[in-house]
Amino acid sequence: MHVIFIEPRFPANQRLFVKALAEVGAHVTAIGEGSKESLDDDLKRWLLHYEQVPNVCDEAAVLGAVRFVQSRAYVDRLEATVEAHIMPTARVREAAGIPGTSVRTAFLCRDKPAMKQALREGGVPCAQSTGASSLDEAREFAQNVGLPVIIKPRDGAGASGAVRIDALGELEPALRTFGLGQPGRSVAIEEFIEGHEGFFDTLTIGGQIVHEFATHYYPNVLEAMRTRWISPQFVTTNRIDSAPGYDEVKALGRKVIEILGIGTSATHMEWFFGPKGLKFSEIGCRPPGVRAWDLYNVGNDIDLYREWAMAICHGRPDRRPSRRLSAGMIALRPSQDGRIIGYSGLEEIGNAFGPHVIDANTPPPGTPTQPVEAGYMANAWIRMKHESYDELRRMLDIVGQTVKVWAA
Repeated sequence: MHVIFIEPRFPANQRLFVKALAEVGAHVTAIGEGSKESLDDDLKRWLLHYEQVPNVCDEAAVLGAVRFVQSRAYVDRLEATVEAHIMPTARVREAAGIPGTSVRTAFLCRDKPAMKQALREGGVPCAQSTGASSLDEAREFAQNVGLPVIIKPRDGAGASGAVRIDALGELEPALRTFGLGQPGRSVAIEEFIEGHEGFFDTLTIGGQIVHEFATHYYPNVLEAMRTRWISPQFVTTNRIDSAPGYDEVKALGRKVIEILGIGTSATHMEWFFGPKGLKFSEIGCRPPGVRAWDLYNVGNDIDLYREWAMAICHGRPDRRPSRRLSAGMIALRPSQDGRIIGYSGLEEIGNAFGPHVIDANTPPPGTPTQPVEAGYMANAWIRMKHESYDELRRMLDIVGQTVKVWAA
């Protein structure tokens, strides 16, 4: 099988998709923005061919590269795994006549108002939402639904760019930051859903889920990405097959995948559970970010990059997840913006929980800090594992209370 893969160099785990494809027997061509000389020896060894384009989101440039490759060899699949690449790749795929995720599916997984409209029509419980192109439309929605509401880019990922509005007077200044009022600009505006937030990740083959994982946020993402003193966590459970509370999440996920027409792909689906019950939030037709697959691999004695490659190339999984461990990550925020000057508490955590630490990132003194909203892996972090989900949560809480990242 001949697979074209979009952008093998960045982010860093992109190379693992290429490696997995090569290891399951695929011939791999890559299209990326760097020069061929920028590829390391492993990528050169794994790749059959490489094409450089100025921008992998430039559909005309990527289509030209794909047609050049097609003129020399048959192409079975064209794959992308980064959120920003999904829609342009789908358009190129369709123009080039290559099987895979359709433009319709990619659009519905990218455009928040269209996504929720399609799912509501299919009976999936979602937050009330709409697309707004003016202050009047946004104000009318907020008045009808009630405050608070959330404003976010129509094609945003997770909480990226999301703003919570608690008073009507906050609407206009918030919308200005999105450029509303300029030709063609529109935002997604949604009912704020109270409740616990988590995500449900799958690998599907022909529309059927072959691997599934459930992960919990502590606290919810919007709060975590706006509050410096919080050391936020996300923890994947090893109880997804044994605790009855996950049955509803699984059923929701299957319905979403069916309605959106997702075929053979990784997916990343956000959900809330609270006073209004289980509510779908949004889905990406790609693997989760923040290297969540690393945690699934550790907890389940599995290689999901290989499983993904097996799905793409052979239409079947290679092995079943063990559900042996829960695994989680805690982000450690610097005390202020500036440069890191040191750490406290790391030795105590190492002594207490050393065997349960998977890995850690502790940038050395002198490293510039990244802003809180830059994400879970922007600064220091620690990842851990344990047979008991509850014990893992307790250990991660202790890490958050003990380890300090000092900056000046």
